[in-house]
Amino acid sequence: MAEEVREYPEPRFYTREFKVEAVRLSERSEKTVAQIARDLGMPERVLYRWRHELREQQEQAFPGKGYQSELEEENRRLKHELELLKEEREILKKLGRQSRLEQLLL
Repeated sequence: MAEEVREYPEPRFYTREFKVEAVRLSERSEKTVAQIARDLGMPERVLYRWRHELREQQEQAFPGKGYQSELEEENRRLKHELELLKEEREILKKLGRQSRLEQLLL
């Protein structure tokens, strides 16, 4: 018997409202989570992940790009700071090489 191959569209970005409504539908409907996921055109595991995230994080679930948890915000800030420090280090390396060359020429 041939395996059933399911193709899903390219990953899409869903609004918080859509995710919350999909989770509510999956919890209140008589349909299975698998059927609801198929109806919405997404993998079943995505809907299960949304259910888990909403149950665990409640109001903080699905923050999107506008709201970030404290940990995500700190991570973003530290990555930015790391990039600045790398740039500064490269500048200092170049200056160090340049000053050594100048000393050799004198």
